[in-house]
Amino acid sequence: MPIQLTVFPDECDTFGHLHQAAYLSMFERARWLLLAQGPGMDVFQRAGAWPAVRRTTIDYHAGAWPGDVLGFDVEVVQRGRTSFTLRQRAVRVGDQRLVAVAEIVFVCIDANQKPVAVPDEVFAAMSGVQRIALSTGVTLSVEARGQGGAALLLVHGYPFDHSMWRAQLDGIAGHRIIAPDLRGMGESTDPELPAGAATTLGTHADDLLALLDALTIPRVVLCGLSMGGYIAFEFLRRYPDRVQALVLMDTRPGADSAEGRLGRDKAIALAAQGGAAAIADSMIGKLLSAAADSAVRDAVLAMMQRAPVEGIVASLGAMRDRTDATAMLTTIDVPTLIVVGAEDQLTPPDQATAMATVIPGATLEVIAGAGHVPPMERSRETNAILQRFLDRVCES
Repeated sequence: MPIQLTVFPDECDTFGHLHQAAYLSMFERARWLLLAQGPGMDVFQRAGAWPAVRRTTIDYHAGAWPGDVLGFDVEVVQRGRTSFTLRQRAVRVGDQRLVAVAEIVFVCIDANQKPVAVPDEVFAAMSGVQRIALSTGVTLSVEARGQGGAALLLVHGYPFDHSMWRAQLDGIAGHRIIAPDLRGMGESTDPELPAGAATTLGTHADDLLALLDALTIPRVVLCGLSMGGYIAFEFLRRYPDRVQALVLMDTRPGADSAEGRLGRDKAIALAAQGGAAAIADSMIGKLLSAAADSAVRDAVLAMMQRAPVEGIVASLGAMRDRTDATAMLTTIDVPTLIVVGAEDQLTPPDQATAMATVIPGATLEVIAGAGHVPPMERSRETNAILQRFLDRVCES
């Protein structure tokens, strides 16, 4: 979540403005505080690598004065073998005015000051990824961007992780964007459940509620893709007062048919036998449009291949046993956006259209040239649709 720092008089010049050199200190302090609330300030010692600053560029956009509160966020704009580049933004919280933007190039060095490969733990720490221990006993890996406006909670599909939302984290402006790895997926933990218990969609909904509580977010625009949509239905059923608006993306309300449940069981057996790679190979042909860019295909395939087998199996069981949400469609009373890829084979546009005709006041957007994962395959169009919806939600 954004780090907030107050401007003090001793940081200002003779005209009362925040001094240009003081920005360097504030940007660095924000990075340290981000580490303190995430992996810990000893992350570099643990990894055996230190990110040394090679170059810093700052663009100044507006002034700041004593008493102003500035919000700082951070994003990774480039990663090499031994170096990475961060972009930090300082925004005046009172009026959401962009004050300054810094780009810092870091080179990772070891104890002998020799360049070393960027350790994954250091990269995750500096990229704004947080590990947040929740009251439900799970620790979720969460990436967040922005501040102000609406809070958009992005819930990934199966067998994905939060990186499927990278373009939305980087491309949506004026709002707070939160993208967690669900329990057992990505870098999130999957604590052992009591004997006889299983991960359900309700388990995930409870985790998301605990995440909102940990981040002190009262209400969100809840966006779920595919399995994330199933979780969104369950969250709305359990915690309607925490949902400001709803985005249902490439998903459907119905439960699995008998044939569908059998398919889940076969996939569980396939995962147990062949691992994540076997699941990825069996799914990739159904996820993207016929004209999908090879780089997108490779990214989707790699994301599925790194999914933990235990998380895959738990997700399949949760989807197989989910409750039918069709009956609740007519009771949804928050602004609702339905998004679907025009070439989605798994949850085709006719299912999205059916939902849109039943949910009161729902808006339907069909993205041309996209399959089941528009946020990755048609990120620009997806971002524009989400941006318009979030702006509209804030105006209402």
